Amino acid sequence: MKTFRSPSNSSTITGFILLGFPGPREEQILLFVLFSTVYLLTLMGNGSIICAVHWDQRLHTPMYILLANFSFLEIWYVTSTVPNMLANFLSDTKVISFSGCFLQFYFFFSLGSAECFFLAVMAFDRYLAICRPLHYPTLMTGHLCNILVATCWILGFLWFPVPITIISQMYFCGSRIIDHFLCDPGPLLALTCTRAPVMEFLWMILSSLLLFIPFLFIMGSYALVLRAVLRVPSAAGRRKAFSTCGSHLTVVSLFYGSVMVMYLSPTSEHEAGMQKLVTLFYSVGTPFINPVIYSLRNKDMKHALQKFLVI
Repeated sequence: MKTFRSPSNSSTITGFILLGFPGPREEQILLFVLFSTVYLLTLMGNGSIICAVHWDQRLHTPMYILLANFSFLEIWYVTSTVPNMLANFLSDTKVISFSGCFLQFYFFFSLGSAECFFLAVMAFDRYLAICRPLHYPTLMTGHLCNILVATCWILGFLWFPVPITIISQMYFCGSRIIDHFLCDPGPLLALTCTRAPVMEFLWMILSSLLLFIPFLFIMGSYALVLRAVLRVPSAAGRRKAFSTCGSHLTVVSLFYGSVMVMYLSPTSEHEAGMQKLVTLFYSVGTPFINPVIYSLRNKDMKHALQKFLVI
């Protein structure tokens, strides 16, 4: 439990109120059905990729092992927010406990951090495959792939625990209403009794490093890939090289395009409605779309999925 202070008194309450997407009961039920369908399809799509990689021996390569881990991450990423959002659609109080709020805060941002690192490692894998094709099997070994996968998970879960723990120890004043569908740093910091400029600065630095270091690494990798592809003499060879990168670049564009708008500064001024829509896009929309992108633009994955679904 946490103390919420007001100018006249102090009281102890059990949590926050997540407004989510307020509306009449009929609208809440419609949203519940819609997001339940999206959630189940997301689980099925990403789960199918994991199963296809597991069962098809031809996909036991670093590229697809990374993709299977990425799909596993997407399942938990969407699960960190959607089940609670679904419960809120049917709830009259929309209360989330203090500990539940900060657990969601931690897992949502840790999984999002791991996603940034996975996208960078996947770009590195494509760089080696296209720019160093003859040395690729000896460079990107199974051992190195496992190390990169473990590093992504570990770094993701070690990136934000310190600032999240500090925020959880702050006092919150007045209203406990969060005009969002998840526990987000912006609305949480807005509820603190006093401004915490050091905390805001630390969050901005960690968020900026998390976003820009992998993003610049991805852009650098693809700049080298582009230079190598343009040197390929045949048009068919260039198309094949671009096709192996197209899915990943699309996912990177969707994810980074929306995340960079939101988290370079946790207290930046966004209208609540726009903030919720952008967060909804990258936290629910991209995990839903990614399996479609990877399966439609990749012949090997499409064939493996067809075999898996027929069995």
